[in-house]
Amino acid sequence: MRAGAETMEPVKVDAIIVGAGPNGLTAAVTLASHGLAVRVYESAETVGGGARTRELTLPGFRHDPCSAVHPFGAGSPVLTRLPLDRHGLRWRHPPLPLAHPFPDGSAAVLDRSVELTAAGLGEDARAYRRLMAPFAGRWDELAADLLCPPLARFPTHPVPLARFALRSALPMAALARRLRGPRAQALLAGIAAHTMAPLTSPATSAVGLLLALAGHEVGWPVAEGGSQAISDALAAHLTELGGEIVTGHPVHSWSDLPDARAVLFDTSPAALARIAADRLPARYLAALRRYTYGPGVFKLDYALAGPMPWTAAPARRAGTVHVGPHLRDIAAALRAAKRGAAPEPPFLIVAQPCVADPSRAPAGRHVLWVYAHVPNGWPGDATASIEAQLDRFAPGFRDLVLARHAAGPAAIEAGNPNYVGGDIACGSFGGLQALARPVLRRLPYVTPNPAIYLCSSATPPGPGVHGMCGFHAARSVLVGHRSG
Repeated sequence: MRAGAETMEPVKVDAIIVGAGPNGLTAAVTLASHGLAVRVYESAETVGGGARTRELTLPGFRHDPCSAVHPFGAGSPVLTRLPLDRHGLRWRHPPLPLAHPFPDGSAAVLDRSVELTAAGLGEDARAYRRLMAPFAGRWDELAADLLCPPLARFPTHPVPLARFALRSALPMAALARRLRGPRAQALLAGIAAHTMAPLTSPATSAVGLLLALAGHEVGWPVAEGGSQAISDALAAHLTELGGEIVTGHPVHSWSDLPDARAVLFDTSPAALARIAADRLPARYLAALRRYTYGPGVFKLDYALAGPMPWTAAPARRAGTVHVGPHLRDIAAALRAAKRGAAPEPPFLIVAQPCVADPSRAPAGRHVLWVYAHVPNGWPGDATASIEAQLDRFAPGFRDLVLARHAAGPAAIEAGNPNYVGGDIACGSFGGLQALARPVLRRLPYVTPNPAIYLCSSATPPGPGVHGMCGFHAARSVLVGHRSG
């Protein structure tokens, strides 16, 4: 890995990757493992994209500015095949993947066991078992078909995929209302809210059920030491394969790149359209510019003197906590953010990395990661409303705060330009765009220019630290490379 230079060397490589996030690095590793000469350009001084770790508050407190909990990383069909453990990646699992507390001090939980999860859902225990039981032990089969471009090929495992499709055909708003009790409704709605789309969006049930299934099959772990460990392991493996990474080298135009047979963009569609404007047809550029971005997030990172004092005991053992509490509250918050209003009260997604990985903070101390959905580009400050929600379910938590770091949509985008307007999903996951990312094509990674590809989470299967967007884009390059 080396820092960028002001002048480009006239050294030709087979493939260039713009952006060193998990997708860009996975694309680079895939190409390098097939013998291609690969170079990655990253504008920041370190690799990472959405998988970084920094001391945002106080020395010794390691925070993840974006992605913190990694069910899709632990269950990724590509990352699990790479020797990332040899390069320092260790998954750390909390006692409970997820807790969803209620005002009465109880909580619904997503346990590694389907049976234990169902047992806590009262009248919906049987319904939950029916949802999940057909997929026990079949994560690898489902992930192989669901974490891929939907139009590219016939499913490898059509029977479990068809069963999953039947269960997830309805939007989460409709599926949840088929359940009888508020606990199961809220648990599934909170998980589906990770799409950042209103619960009436068709994709919400599929993503929600897949994340729940991941909790049972592979867990919701954190990376030991922080999410940066994922990116660093990918970078180390790429270097081991002979690939090159140039950091501190922003790419503003095509002239910032050397000649290469293929250029893959781990960027937003807007950045691709800007950099490659004179190399792509007008119709495709117009489609990229019509690509829509979803709600942003307002994020707080805390250095705490001790663990969160959740009223609900299961929340103290969970790596992730959803603060809603009910289906109607979650749905209202998502609708408000989509319509341009800051939700009040907000729905919160909270991560407690130290529950699984005490190395994130000095002995006895904790870090806390929390965000609320807000309108795209929202300029306000949600600190007070977020802390009111936290205090509602963990009274007295403010007494533990040693320091806090706030980031609204503008700061989120400044930290990672892919997150336009603070949209950490790199594009709305609602409606047709859940599938047509960034346009409706059999291979959406391929552009009309056979030398230009898109490999960011603006392509299927979308957001999450799984590397699958980069892997599929690289496979598209390899097919073209062999036939070129």
